[in-house]
Amino acid sequence: MEETKKSLLDDTFTSAMTLTNSSVPDRYVLPLSQRPGFGSTTRETTLPVIDLSFLHQPLLRSRAIHEIAMACKEFGFFQVINHGISSSVVKDALDAATQFFNLPVEEKMLLVSANVHKPVRYGTSINHSTDRVHYWRDFIKHYSHPLSKWIDMWPSNPPCYKDKVGKYAEATHVMHKQLIEAISESLGLEKNYLQEEIEQGSQVMAVNCYPTCPEPELALGMPPHSDFGSLTILLQSSQGLQIMDRNKNWVCVPYIEGALIVQLGDQVEVMSNGIYKSVIHRVTVNKDVKRLSFASLHSLPLHMKISPAPKLVNENNAPTYGEFSFNDFLEYISSNDCIQQRFIDTLKKSSS
Repeated sequence: MEETKKSLLDDTFTSAMTLTNSSVPDRYVLPLSQRPGFGSTTRETTLPVIDLSFLHQPLLRSRAIHEIAMACKEFGFFQVINHGISSSVVKDALDAATQFFNLPVEEKMLLVSANVHKPVRYGTSINHSTDRVHYWRDFIKHYSHPLSKWIDMWPSNPPCYKDKVGKYAEATHVMHKQLIEAISESLGLEKNYLQEEIEQGSQVMAVNCYPTCPEPELALGMPPHSDFGSLTILLQSSQGLQIMDRNKNWVCVPYIEGALIVQLGDQVEVMSNGIYKSVIHRVTVNKDVKRLSFASLHSLPLHMKISPAPKLVNENNAPTYGEFSFNDFLEYISSNDCIQQRFIDTLKKSSS
């Protein structure tokens, strides 16, 4: 059955990197209301940039926690500098990704799959076999924590891929633990509130390539969505990410040399009982610049349910979300169109 599905996918698969025509093929053209230029986009807005080294300085930690709290409430998003991941580790990861996406399509196709449960899979768009409109990206996704469990399944070509991307994956896992501690503190919880769950949790590394697009006003690299997990740590090679602000306007996230982006996911929104919101974001494409990104998606263990923290629920603040697991999310996206309805909206309890 799996071989039949793969054969069908092979027959219909078109890598975004092979689309070098002077116009966008029809299947990539978005309806007018979904195009990046439709509606209002905000002018330049100052987005939070936090010095993460403050977390390790006793006299400055409370300041960093406060800044994180404000960023989580206002945007569900912030950028971090002085985060402890060396520039050489970041550069090596981007180099390895570049080499992977430059491989012949036939070689990358050895890893292709439409099965969202696959621990390693190459693909295009969101889900090539079910998307009504396709999105202008190629990706390789792989489970990354614990690294020793998964790394042997990763691409063997280019030969440097496992080593270089592995070092970046380990570094982002450490950073994620520090950030979850800070976010827990900012909510008035013990800093180790989710410590055990995070150590046992999953990390999915989504490495994305957004090729140059001849008509970027007609297409998107990724549609509006929020991420399912606790946090996403994003590395981008150039500007292209946009987030939705409270007024439902799109804000361009600037490219800051050496910075990493932190986005709140659905698990933090549920855990905080809605005090913090997961950020809705999308990816635009560019006529002149190919963009690479590493989205390190962190989550509780596959089958572990998360629900509002008991300390944040009382007679004045009833739980406003049902519980869910990473596996529940995977089941949902296997049979539902996330563009039509966000997964987290299915968890919200109606107020009576």
